[in-house]
Amino acid sequence: MDAIEMLKSQHREVEALFKKYEEKGDNAAKGKQRIFESIADALAVHATIEEKHFYPAVKEKRTEDILLEALEEHVGIKRVIADLLKTDSSNETFDAKIKVLKEQVAHHVEEEEGDLFPKVKKIFAKDELTAIASKMEATIKTLQLKGNPRKAVPAETREAAPLK
Repeated sequence: MDAIEMLKSQHREVEALFKKYEEKGDNAAKGKQRIFESIADALAVHATIEEKHFYPAVKEKRTEDILLEALEEHVGIKRVIADLLKTDSSNETFDAKIKVLKEQVAHHVEEEEGDLFPKVKKIFAKDELTAIASKMEATIKTLQLKGNPRKAVPAETREAAPLK
């Protein structure tokens, strides 16, 4: 699997989790909390591997503006996650915050898959994207071993990660 395929796979995973959340209905606060935590962990891992590996590797003049915008979108998403981490799932604003998170993620995914990924595919060979994916996979394993990747998110909300 190459880096773009891996990221797209994660996009589909998060979309499925949002759908699962929506299917819970109004009276399932505990179940919604667990699904939110899964969403937050998945997004924390996804943002980390993009920021540490994918974005720096694909930084080219033709993608730099897109990457800077993507990093700003990441910090916005992290701020919503940080807010949700402090909000009980039975709070009347919880569902509204989840909806905002879903909308921000959907916008980010649309831009990556519609603009960034096609450009990256033109710039990089398949073996280069596979090498990036290997680094991303190693980071995913490290984050999963530490457990609860979402817990790092509140500390990452002050400003967007730098584009190295």
